[in-house]
Amino acid sequence: MTRKQLVEQIFKKKSFLCVGLDPDLEKIPEHLLDTEDPIFEFNKSIIDATKDYCVAYKPNLAFYECLGIDGWNSFQKTISYIPNDCFIIADAKRGDIGNTSLYYAKTFFETYPCNAITIAPYMGSDSIQPFLSYENKWTVVLAMTSNKGARDFQFLEVNNIPIYESVVSKCLEWGNEENTMFVVGATRSSDISKIRKLAPNHFFLVPGVGAQGGSLEEVVKYGMTNECGLLVNSSRGIIYADKSENFANGAKKEALKIQSQMAVYLKRF
Repeated sequence: MTRKQLVEQIFKKKSFLCVGLDPDLEKIPEHLLDTEDPIFEFNKSIIDATKDYCVAYKPNLAFYECLGIDGWNSFQKTISYIPNDCFIIADAKRGDIGNTSLYYAKTFFETYPCNAITIAPYMGSDSIQPFLSYENKWTVVLAMTSNKGARDFQFLEVNNIPIYESVVSKCLEWGNEENTMFVVGATRSSDISKIRKLAPNHFFLVPGVGAQGGSLEEVVKYGMTNECGLLVNSSRGIIYADKSENFANGAKKEALKIQSQMAVYLKRF
């Protein structure tokens, strides 16, 4: 999916919501456990309920890989079921030397036709550039994350510059606004403006709104551009909004609630 197509979907649906598909067998409704593929049946219901209110889905590979071949089959069926007008982010957090990264890229851009993949940049250009060689595919670089441990490394300063800012600046030399996004955590909303100054036109994938306590209003205030420039992710807050057999309706209500808020912000443009 191109940047133009993504922006068109955002304004068509009046939404910049990304739904995280993190299916935990210990949390999904018990009645699904009797089905042939509980993970897919859960995801299918969530997708059916939310597809009109979001522009992207982000399956977190940890919830699939741990189940072995069955989990990979569930992942494949899930991304095949996602509508073509929705952006698919493989939340795989890969990052390795060049030859290995090349095969990770083949995995998630060819074998599994995802639009984007999350990348850990610690190993530098080797871990990022192989992904950038694919046309109309996106590399989503972990810059400033929403977890507590982010301060262990990301905020350390080298020459008075936080490492997360150095990561963004360096990645701008390799990619561009048509193929590179940055993960910018909602729980550190005031710092979003610092990254926005470095990357004024790039899209940000923003986790942390909802269950982690991040504020949509603050994210918009510091990160929105005239083309939106944001994909705000919500996982647990939507998919586990209702844990009963009526879980899909609960997810729909929560997704609609967030989309309605987003529509107001998009009216500015």
